[in-house]
Amino acid sequence: MTRRLVIIGNGMAGARLARAMAATDWQVTVVGAEPEPAYNRIMLSPLLAGQVDRAGIALGWSDQAATMLGCSVTAIDRTARRVTLSDGDSLAYDRLVVATGSAAIRLPIPGADHQAVMTFRDMADVTRLAAAGDRGGRAIVIGGGLLGLEAAAGLAARGMQVTVVHLAPWLMERQLDAGAGRMLADMLRRRGIAIETSAQSRAITDLDGGIGLHLADGRVLPADLVVMAIGVRPETTLARAAGLDVGRGIVVDDGMATSDPAIAAIGECTEHRGATVGLVAPIWDQVETLAARLRGDHTAIYAPRPVATALKVSGIDLFSAGTIDEAAGSEAIHFVDPGAGLYRRLLVAGGRLVGAVLLGDIQDGPWLHRLIEDGTDITAARADLIFGRAHAEPALGAAAEPVVLKGAA
Repeated sequence: MTRRLVIIGNGMAGARLARAMAATDWQVTVVGAEPEPAYNRIMLSPLLAGQVDRAGIALGWSDQAATMLGCSVTAIDRTARRVTLSDGDSLAYDRLVVATGSAAIRLPIPGADHQAVMTFRDMADVTRLAAAGDRGGRAIVIGGGLLGLEAAAGLAARGMQVTVVHLAPWLMERQLDAGAGRMLADMLRRRGIAIETSAQSRAITDLDGGIGLHLADGRVLPADLVVMAIGVRPETTLARAAGLDVGRGIVVDDGMATSDPAIAAIGECTEHRGATVGLVAPIWDQVETLAARLRGDHTAIYAPRPVATALKVSGIDLFSAGTIDEAAGSEAIHFVDPGAGLYRRLLVAGGRLVGAVLLGDIQDGPWLHRLIEDGTDITAARADLIFGRAHAEPALGAAAEPVVLKGAA
């Protein structure tokens, strides 16, 4: 008897699961709210910058599954095991997978809903931003994290005058220490992007034919466009309405099951052991775990691993992995050459590498990430580690093969 698997969400998590289950005895149906076929969300930044086209970021992973585009699930009937669709139809399931992703956060300030205020999250956002960017003018990006900086670089590449406004004292404070964050800001300023750190946004109003961003210090920054890129929140509306356990995200166990054993969840909508995910690498691990479970391997578990991030801004190479915060028993090793645009900071604890920040030259990033993941004892190579793999690897006694990094979601 054919078993029916319904996947809610045709994003990267849902589409990859559909591909993984294509050669099984499951009848797979994917329901995607976006009208677009599955695409690589990581590549939205190069798409905005005009470095790739839409065809270049298409995935095609759900081609072997029945895929319903531009259609959303409006309700889950857990008793009848059916989902109601936005077109009024319904689908029955034996197993249901919620992969609804996340939604962009807007600051709760006056003017946040102004028509000239946009977000940077999906293909529709990129289409609007690209059209605005091609008209030129001034853009303000609120948020100096990965997403905000990539949006700023994309708009700058289209000819806009861009200012990044960031609440924290330095850029990408979740991935970078202060030194690297400030060096990154200098690099962006040299590319014509203005940076305002320690700046709190208070309101957005109409101003001289455009709009103005009011800051807490009393300044008003004029703009034609404001992009809010301050983060995302798990999209849990559907799961919450269905009575599933929801915290910050949809609560899942090590096998990706929700509080209803007939329903699983994967991707940015989930909360596992109190943590949510926002990068591709852990999402792939979740997909692999669930696919194995659906194929009958009930021993498969999702175990979070140290993650790595990389900034996708042309001409700026940045890599961060593991932890960046010094704690009791840890020590930081630095190498800085501002003139050459080089910055390295390694965090060591208990004879193990636990964190790495590289700016300017990141070729050793995958190798360092592997050392962090494997918990390799680096004691013998400690004096050489800051100078890179070529110097340190002989002292380790065994070569660590490079790994392919998976970027931000």
